[in-house]
This record gives sequence, structure tokens and C-alpha cells, in this order.
Amino acid sequence: MSSLVVVSHPDRESLTHGTARAAFDAIRAAGGEVEFADLAAEDFDPRFTDADLELYRGRGEVPAEIVAEQERIDRAEHLILVFPMYWWSMPALLKGWIDRVFVGKWAYDPTPGAAQFGMLDRLTIHLVIVAGDDEESFERHRIPEAVHAQIERGIVTYSGATHGSTTYVYESDTKERDLLAAEIRELGEKLAVRTADRARVDARS
Repeated sequence: MSSLVVVSHPDRESLTHGTARAAFDAIRAAGGEVEFADLAAEDFDPRFTDADLELYRGRGEVPAEIVAEQERIDRAEHLILVFPMYWWSMPALLKGWIDRVFVGKWAYDPTPGAAQFGMLDRLTIHLVIVAGDDEESFERHRIPEAVHAQIERGIVTYSGATHGSTTYVYESDTKERDLLAAEIRELGEKLAVRTADRARVDARS
């Protein structure tokens, strides 16, 4: 099965990039087809402009750069979003990518009374979230609940896609590097198995 790994962190030496690369390498090593999208390096513009608003209102043409992103996703059966936790959500660049790419008539049917609203039922989406804090703190502040509402439901299932998995890399700033490296290798191996599995099972790490 084919996969697309998307990362939006500006620092290629960051743990977020390392995690995304580990997933990419593990999937490829397992024989899977996989592409890598580095939104920062590609200079993707996340700003929602007047043209995007007109498109939302059903007027105008889809910009060529957005068509290219949609085609890249269309080639994949699994979309893996790797990002650091910013204010209980994702960075602006990744959110802007979703805002501009997941548009009507491609990600959802805006027709009133449409039999099926979300149109990405061919796609399984996995979230990999790099967190500076520990798991106990996240649970205490109910951050996974926010992620579930904002991203797992508000983006993934709302667009008709299947939620494949959500994995947190906790204590990214303080955990011993050897432990983090082992954790990230294991994460990549798990994603390689999940993206090779044709059965779409909702499994949270």
C-alpha cells in the first residue's frame, strides 16, 4: 500500500523531522511505496487568501499548487502527519495546508442534502505528535480529548477518512536521547505494519 508522510517543521535536524524520516525509512524498508512531503522546505504558503475564500464559496478554479497537493494525497492510501504539539494543536503551516488543500468537491461534498458529506473514505490518516511534556501532564490537562475533537473528529473523520492511529512522542526535550531513538524506531516499525495492513482498524497507540 502507498503512504505519504507530511512534516512541516522548519528545522531538518529537529526530532519532528527525525521521527518523520524514521517512519518513511521503515515503510520503505518494509517494501511499501512512500512519499515524503516537507512543507517548510517546499515553501508551501499556508495563508488562506481571497482566492481560497472564493473557492470555498463555489467560485473560481483550484490553484495549481493545491491541485498538486491533492494529487499527491490521491496517490496514497495512508497519510501520516508528523508534527510538534503547539498550543494543544498543530503548527500553523500544517493547519494552513489542511485549510487550503482539504477543500469542497475534493475533501467533502458541499451540496445541500448530499448523501455522503466526507469524500476521503479511500484514505487512512495517522497522527504522530511530538510533545515536550509527559503523558501524565497531557492526561491531566485532557489534551488527548482536545486532539480527538479538533483533529481526529474535526478533520479526519469529518472529511470521511479513517482514523488509523494517534501516537505521542512524550518528553521530547528531556528524555534521554538513546531512549527517544529507540522509541522512534519502534514507532516507525509500527507504522510500517499499519500501512501494510489492508484492514482499516482504528488503533490508538
